[in-house]
Amino acid sequence: MNLNQLYYFKTVAKLQHFRNAADELNISQPSLSQAISNLENELGTYLFERQGRNVKLTKYGKLYLEYVEEALNTLEIGEKKLKQVTSETSGHIDIAYISPLASYFIPKKVRAFLELENNKDITFTFRQGITADLVAGLKNSKYDVVFCSYVQDEPDIVFDLLFKDEFVLIVPEDHPLSEFGSVDLKDIEKYPVVAYEKNTALGKVTKNIFNREGIAPKIICEGEDENGIYGLVSEGFGVAFVANIMNPENFKIKQLRINNLNCDRSIYLAYKKNSYLTPAVKKFIKYIKTSSKDIFELI
Repeated sequence: MNLNQLYYFKTVAKLQHFRNAADELNISQPSLSQAISNLENELGTYLFERQGRNVKLTKYGKLYLEYVEEALNTLEIGEKKLKQVTSETSGHIDIAYISPLASYFIPKKVRAFLELENNKDITFTFRQGITADLVAGLKNSKYDVVFCSYVQDEPDIVFDLLFKDEFVLIVPEDHPLSEFGSVDLKDIEKYPVVAYEKNTALGKVTKNIFNREGIAPKIICEGEDENGIYGLVSEGFGVAFVANIMNPENFKIKQLRINNLNCDRSIYLAYKKNSYLTPAVKKFIKYIKTSSKDIFELI
């Protein structure tokens, strides 16, 4: 059984005439008759009754027609949907990103992209998560592109650097260190520390920095992202060594520069290497790469 046989069967059932059906299908009548005969043999029953030059469905043909029409209709819907999501002007893009980008960078960039000519009908699905989960979703094709930290030993993923954020120390407004404009990183050893969750990309980065600087901070709790960490520090749980990507005006904290520390957090646009990308996804990647080199600015 093949798809052509199903279309042939549906057409003969509609016109109830082999010659007329053959003309509509643009094939010879013998070829059509042979195709229907092969289909009947495969199904083990007659689908049509001959009545002179015309034919009509048997009761088994009527039963089968219901399923054939449903199947062909589903295929047609799938074809239309596939053409829609792979269209350059009306495609769909699944993106995911680390949460600090949710309040400004992602909305700003997607809105600007959609305002470009021929992009207004492109649709997006948005997801947030930690870098490890985002890269896993990218690898299993759950996402088309992700915005995250760099992950080592991922040869099938392209990581394009977009911008960098410096690290700062944040402390509660009434903390002893709040009187200073800058501090040494070793000063955090005197106080409880709110750290990045150890399995996140930044958790690993900050741990390496602590080790490199010979610091053993007293970590009392962890957060997956800056939003959670800023909230904990704002309520006096401790101080935190974080990437400078949040607006401090929304929290009861003070940001302090760190002396003699050359480190930052990099944000990357990631997508699968040597994998099919729809025209809309290609267009979005090109836009992000060309428009995001101006470095991230908070509002």
